[in-house]
Amino acid sequence: MPNILIMSLLLILTVVSLPGCSTLHGQSKHDFSYKNIPVDKESAGTGEGSTILFRGTPLPLSGVEVKTGETLRAVPLAKGDLSLVNIQESQGKVRILNIVPSLDTKVCEQQTHYLSEKNQGLDQQVQLITISVDTPFAQERFAKEAGITNVEFLSDFRGGEFGSSHGLLLEGPHVLARAVMVVDADNVIRYLQVTPDLGHMPDMDKAFQVARSVLQN
Repeated sequence: MPNILIMSLLLILTVVSLPGCSTLHGQSKHDFSYKNIPVDKESAGTGEGSTILFRGTPLPLSGVEVKTGETLRAVPLAKGDLSLVNIQESQGKVRILNIVPSLDTKVCEQQTHYLSEKNQGLDQQVQLITISVDTPFAQERFAKEAGITNVEFLSDFRGGEFGSSHGLLLEGPHVLARAVMVVDADNVIRYLQVTPDLGHMPDMDKAFQVARSVLQN
C-alpha cells in the first residue's frame, strides 16, 4: 500500500509537471512536433482487479468492468460552459472516445493531436471526443492553443463518474487510464483498448480502422 501511495503522488506530480509542447510554445496543430512515443498493441483489463503500469509499478483501477460488446454507460460529463451532457445522448452516430489522464502531459497531448490530425477524413463521418479529468476551462484552453476544432472535449472532473462507471479510474491519483473506444450509433462499444502502460500511446490507427468498418456495416 505505501508503494501505491508513493506512485500515486509521483503520478500527480508528473501530470502537473509535464507540459504539452503546444501549450508552452504556442504551436498550432499544423506544426505539432510528434515524438517517438511507444504504441501499445495489447490492452489491459478494466475495473477492480486490473492494473496499469506507471514507471514500472502497477497501479490499481477502480470501478465497474466494461467489455467490447457492452453498452456505453449513461453518465454525465461537463462541457466547456459547465453544463452537463449524458454521454449516451450522442447516440445516432459512430464515436471515437479518446480517453486520457491529463491534457497537460506530452503523451496525452500527442494522443489528442493524433486523433484530430491523423484520422484521414473520419472526422467528416465520426464524432471525435476527448475525455479527461481536466477542468472544462483547461480543456478549452488546450483546444484553442493547439488549434484543434474537430474534437469535442468533455470533462470527468466532477467525480470521475465516467471513469468509475467504465472501470477506467485510477482512484489514488484520480485520473483516467489511457484508452481509446469506438462506440456505434446504438451506444454499443465496438472496440476498446486500455494501454497497459500509462506512458504509452494506444493504437489509434486500429481504432480508426474499426470505426471505418462500423460505418460500412
